[in-house]
Amino acid sequence: MKSALTVLVAGVLTLSACSSGGETTTAGGGQPVAGKTLTMAVGGDPGNLDPQFTSLSVTMQVDWFLYDALLNIDSSGKPVAGLAEKWEGTTTSAKYTLRKGITCSDGTPLTASTVAQNINFVGDPANKSTRIGVFVPAGAKAVADDAAGTVTVTAAAPDAFLARNVGGLHIVCAKGMKDRSILKQGSDGTGLYTVSEAVPGDHYTLTRRKDYAWGPGDFKADQTGVPEKVTIKVVANETTSANLLTAGQVNIASIAGPDKQRLAAQQLFKREVGAPLGQLWFNQKAGLPTADLAVRRALTQGLDLTQLGKVVTSGSGTPPTDLVAPGMGPCKVDTITGNLPGHDLNAAKSALDAAGWKPGAGGVREKGGNKLSLVFYYPTTLGPTMQSAAELLQKSWTELGVEVSLKAVATAEISTVVLAGQGTWHAGLIPLTVSLPSQLVSFLSGTTPPNGTNFSWIKNPAYDAAIAKASKIAGTDGCEDWAAGERALFEQVNLVPFVNTVVPIFGKNATFDLSQGSVVPSSVRMLG
Repeated sequence: MKSALTVLVAGVLTLSACSSGGETTTAGGGQPVAGKTLTMAVGGDPGNLDPQFTSLSVTMQVDWFLYDALLNIDSSGKPVAGLAEKWEGTTTSAKYTLRKGITCSDGTPLTASTVAQNINFVGDPANKSTRIGVFVPAGAKAVADDAAGTVTVTAAAPDAFLARNVGGLHIVCAKGMKDRSILKQGSDGTGLYTVSEAVPGDHYTLTRRKDYAWGPGDFKADQTGVPEKVTIKVVANETTSANLLTAGQVNIASIAGPDKQRLAAQQLFKREVGAPLGQLWFNQKAGLPTADLAVRRALTQGLDLTQLGKVVTSGSGTPPTDLVAPGMGPCKVDTITGNLPGHDLNAAKSALDAAGWKPGAGGVREKGGNKLSLVFYYPTTLGPTMQSAAELLQKSWTELGVEVSLKAVATAEISTVVLAGQGTWHAGLIPLTVSLPSQLVSFLSGTTPPNGTNFSWIKNPAYDAAIAKASKIAGTDGCEDWAAGERALFEQVNLVPFVNTVVPIFGKNATFDLSQGSVVPSSVRMLG
């Protein structure tokens, strides 16, 4: 399990808490060979590599090379051993027993005390970790028994999936916990690789640890084909990534846009991941026009969401049924169908009239001397279809009398402007990927930026009440309450999910497995 803003697929999704993973394999070719360097293209710069201060999927993909979690997730979405060999839990407590022989990148043993320190750090709101409420509930406390190798976590409030959520946290070793500055462009973890070079905006070079022997599955340190080095290459343009892959200059790249058709025709090795792609978010901060439900509803009615979904996915998308990544969630309840405003341009115009937004000069609506002028964000890392979708949205909203400024943004800008609240935005296409409904909570309620991750400033008492009830029920028994919470969000048009996609991750001269949409570092085999 990953982080979810989340999140967020390597280089594909903008935000992530935990990505999904369905898989398809095609030709790999060749036999595993030793001594090779893996080059992996990502669509944006990962920025700060500290795993407890990111919500970006591209960063978490890099961090999986550097850090381990207490639990891993297998291809079916079930938790399996990670740093912990055993675990148990309820809605208010969880206990993990660490595997023996695990060491940090500097050779020191990983202790239960260090694991507990990680959990306590993230769970303390004063530290402003972006992983609070995603993996570690606010106020959770961890106690270690170094002799027994156990860590016991007590939650301040119920969490329906507590053991799995806390188990997904990337664990930082003692040196990094003491001095977090070394984590921004370096690493201090138990992962298979360490950072040997960081050139922001261009590439990151990782070097293999020869003593690493505790990966998921049947991983052994002496297996042939494990890359000696990994180069994470920042390639902002998907077509460029596809060309580099074809030329053999890149070994792994995820391609969400139209270039995936020509790569598929080459019979390259491929894994696939299902993920939300079309998600429309509104900034509901007080004082903004999108804080008004009437405006959000009218803007949604002004869109043909089916057509918008076809544009975003080049016609290959599928309608979403809930907010969790397709195929990964524990609940199978359709919360979306019939619960979002339908396309009705005339009703949208009437709603804006009734809300006081009257047509003014040039056809742009005004209220109290202010124009209905919106800044709309969309990510550049997801291929050209996002721009086409943004332009279609702009055309539709212009017909309503809305002045729309489009803003194409890179991963770093999403992080600073949207997540950190350091700029102005009114609406945007911002995919958020999670594998558990509980991982959504900190993004949909509670503390807002810069102190929290409720980046669109949602205040929905009905959602809060439903998830408070669901959190007290362990596992899937609370699915109806989680579903009630999602329906409450759509009733208030807090966000609008309209299409899912399947993103292929291609390999050339390399094979690999996925977990929650990310490449599993220990699974990579370089081919001759």
